[in-house]
Amino acid sequence: MHIGTISDKLIYGGLPLIYLSYDTPYTKQAGTDVVDDVHTPEFLNTIVASGLPNHKLRLKAGVPVMLLRNIDKSLGLCNRTKLVITRMGRFVLEGQVISGSNISDKVFIPRLSLEPSDTRIPFKFRRRQFPLAVSFAMTINKS
Repeated sequence: MHIGTISDKLIYGGLPLIYLSYDTPYTKQAGTDVVDDVHTPEFLNTIVASGLPNHKLRLKAGVPVMLLRNIDKSLGLCNRTKLVITRMGRFVLEGQVISGSNISDKVFIPRLSLEPSDTRIPFKFRRRQFPLAVSFAMTINKS
């Protein structure tokens, strides 16, 4: 009987990993980024906006996900591309494309610093997180 290590369980989907975002408020002044400390990181973690990944992302190998941003069009990594997570690291994820023209290609997804474009949020902040959303139910609407 083989008893796997923790890394074996992470690769083959035994244990889920929780990735937390790094949220920072800021204001842009004369070409420099200055931190605006009016809003606490705890408050920024609670914000859910369209096109912005959630603060807490719970993943394990084999879970289907959808890209929320364009990363590399030549590799087929566009907004709404479906992937299956194959391996997880601290700063990068490996996935296999399951939709589009590059089906079954292996790709790497890094953490990105994203800014919400929602005009209902009256201040600016950045969220550093993987640009993914878990998507167990996927529908395709073609008009």
